[in-house]
Amino acid sequence: MVAELTALRDQIDEVDKALLGLLARRLALVAEVGEVKSRYGLPIYAPDREAAMLRSRREEAEALNVPADLIEDVLRRVMRESYASENEKGFKTLCPQLRPVVIVGGRGQMGRMFEKMLRLSGYEVRLLEKEDWPQAESLLADAGMVIVSVPIHVTEQVIAQLPRLPEDCILVDLASVKNGPLQAMLAAHSGPVVGLHPMFGPDSGSLAKQVVVYCDGRQPEAYQWLLEQIQVWGARLHRISAVEHDQNMMFIQVLRHFATFAYGLHLAEENVQLEQLLALSSPIYRFELVMVGRLFAQDPQLYADIIMSSENNLALIKRYYARFGEAIALLESKDKAAFIASFKKVEHWFGDYAQRFQVESRALLKQANDSRI
Repeated sequence: MVAELTALRDQIDEVDKALLGLLARRLALVAEVGEVKSRYGLPIYAPDREAAMLRSRREEAEALNVPADLIEDVLRRVMRESYASENEKGFKTLCPQLRPVVIVGGRGQMGRMFEKMLRLSGYEVRLLEKEDWPQAESLLADAGMVIVSVPIHVTEQVIAQLPRLPEDCILVDLASVKNGPLQAMLAAHSGPVVGLHPMFGPDSGSLAKQVVVYCDGRQPEAYQWLLEQIQVWGARLHRISAVEHDQNMMFIQVLRHFATFAYGLHLAEENVQLEQLLALSSPIYRFELVMVGRLFAQDPQLYADIIMSSENNLALIKRYYARFGEAIALLESKDKAAFIASFKKVEHWFGDYAQRFQVESRALLKQANDSRI
């Protein structure tokens, strides 16, 4: 039995080595594709090409009695690595005449990401930090674009303190709240203004498939090239008004982050043994616990700023708290019929998305289970 298993495992090792060789060849070809895209200013993410390729590979896999989901999982992981490697090839400069870009707060994580992407795209980038403020006027005198990337609680203050910018300079902010900073930029600068919100963390590695929200401010024709440049980096753009943005972020960020904070605080106060939780957890609970832990591995000032940025946020959290109390009242009453009725009400609100999310979550849970040791 041992000899038979050893022989089979040796063959598996040979196949694995062959796979490594094919992966190396694929990555080399991707590098060549990246050079061509860079030369012609093509986005690194081509959704139609990706969808068509995955569809073809799934059909070919089924013909070979290979699970279609397996080849898709493998290819998606390979493509993620490919997008990251394409980053290093650089990007076409869509606005070669642009004067220097100044990033205020460029040593922060998001500022560093934009510095890297702009440099890879051939632009001259300068950084303006707190200690450089005495030289701000000279640093900004010939700026073609100024990007404000500072903590939320000082964003509007920093914008108001900017020295006079050239009339055609594009003023941009990267804050995760938009209406206040956008109004501050419009008041501080008479030239082109746009608000950006990168909907991802600076540890993403690549902008491929990431969402960047933009809120028009003034003279959109002047910064159209910037939006196109962001698309060349692989991101998807979503246009929305600043007011609508902040209303949606109350649910996407504020309520979610606060609920996660409260859950993590409760676990800590209960002094739960994490090792035991993980040992006993199903993939879905482990994944949820990972997302809670992820929050507490990051900058607490950022989350305090997001959650406390508006009185509207507090009002929303209080409504959530009231509904939490109503749910507890259902438990106290032991009214299962009322609980089920409430459950079905939410199910109806989700509509078809409930089933879609169930299917989507299966893939995530499989990945979470694969990572267990």
